[in-house]
Amino acid sequence: MTSLQLQARALGDPTRHAIHRYIVAADHPVVVAELATHADVHHNAIRQHLAKLVDAGLVVETTASTGRPGRPRLQYTASPSSHSRWGAVGPYQRLSLLLTEIVSTGDTPVEVGRRAGHRLRVPATDDTLADVALALDRQGFEPEVVRGDQGDGDVVLAVCPFAAAADQDSDVVCGLHRGIADGLVEGTDLEVEDLVVEDPQRAGCRVRLRRRRC
Repeated sequence: MTSLQLQARALGDPTRHAIHRYIVAADHPVVVAELATHADVHHNAIRQHLAKLVDAGLVVETTASTGRPGRPRLQYTASPSSHSRWGAVGPYQRLSLLLTEIVSTGDTPVEVGRRAGHRLRVPATDDTLADVALALDRQGFEPEVVRGDQGDGDVVLAVCPFAAAADQDSDVVCGLHRGIADGLVEGTDLEVEDLVVEDPQRAGCRVRLRRRRC
């Protein structure tokens, strides 16, 4: 069975389809209790539906850091790989909205990207580098964290979701990316030192994050 067939089968159940749509529309990671309340379904049934969505590659399961003792909660977000296929907002739909904002406001790509970065933040933990990587992963960049010695480091972007557009106008697209990175770390203990740009078709751009200077 292909991945497409597996996903179609997983979404064939009405309750599971509704759960997936809720997770796609949410602007935050969703937990079992929230889904159970929304769908009016028992927690155990929600967990079974989520397991099938995760197995199909439609939903990503991560562990929420609470900073408290006890068993950590699981949380769920829409998989970037399912964007545009099943009604989720795809990368070029997101890019078109950002470009429209540039035109309508007259702001620079970096300024528009910075506002987008604010919207894309994930719940903060004590690991800002990991938080940034998680937010970028949800946008389809497939980041890899290279840690430094001071709690800082680089986030290497293994995929450019806007590669074709970046080939045509790297100043705009890379400016958006730089702004998004700035927005993700604004008010944290890290700042963007640089965005090292590579060939978008080969990816590997590097967001350099360093400790803020006092």
